[in-house]
Amino acid sequence: MKLKGILPFSKQLIDLAAAPGDTVVDATCGNGNDTLYLAEKVTETGHVYAFDIQEAAIQNAQLKTQDHAHITFIQDGHEHVSQYVTEAISCAIFNLGYLPKGDKSITTLPETTITAITELFNLLKPGGIIILVIYPGHAEGQIEKEAVLQFLSEFDQNLAHIIQYGFINQKNNPPFVCAIEESGT
Repeated sequence: MKLKGILPFSKQLIDLAAAPGDTVVDATCGNGNDTLYLAEKVTETGHVYAFDIQEAAIQNAQLKTQDHAHITFIQDGHEHVSQYVTEAISCAIFNLGYLPKGDKSITTLPETTITAITELFNLLKPGGIIILVIYPGHAEGQIEKEAVLQFLSEFDQNLAHIIQYGFINQKNNPPFVCAIEESGT
C-alpha cells in the first residue's frame, strides 16, 4: 500500500461520492483542476457549479474546461451557494487559501468558508461528501485552519462523519484534507 498525497486523496474522495448524472460543486474553482475532474466524473448527464470571486480564476477554469458544457461558472463567493444551487448535491470541494500564481492577498476567509460549508451540507444527499483542502502555510491560512477545525470539531456527530487526513512530519505547515460525510440519518 502507498499512502496518497493530499490532492490524489481528495480525488479519491470525489470518486467515492460523485457519479455520472450527479450535481456537484467546486466551491473554489481557481485554475479549474477540480472543476475539470468533477465535470469528467459526473459526465454530460450531470452538472457542475463552479464558484470563485476572482474573474481571472473563472477565466482560467473556463479555458481548462472548454470542452464541457455542463458547468455553470459563478463569479461570487461560495457563501452564496444556496442562491444558485437548489438541487441535492453528492459532492463539493474547496481548495482554501489563494489562487495559485494569482494575487496572494486575496484569500478565502473563515467566516465565508464556514457559511458555505453549512449551506452545502444542507444540500448534501445522504452519504454525500464535502472535501476541504486546507493550506495553513501562510498567515491567513493559519487563521482559517483554526476556525474551520473548531467549527468541524463541534459538528453534530449524528449528522456527519468528519475526517482529517494529512502528513504530520512535513515542514512548513503542510496542507491537509478534511472531509465531511453526511451520515444519512
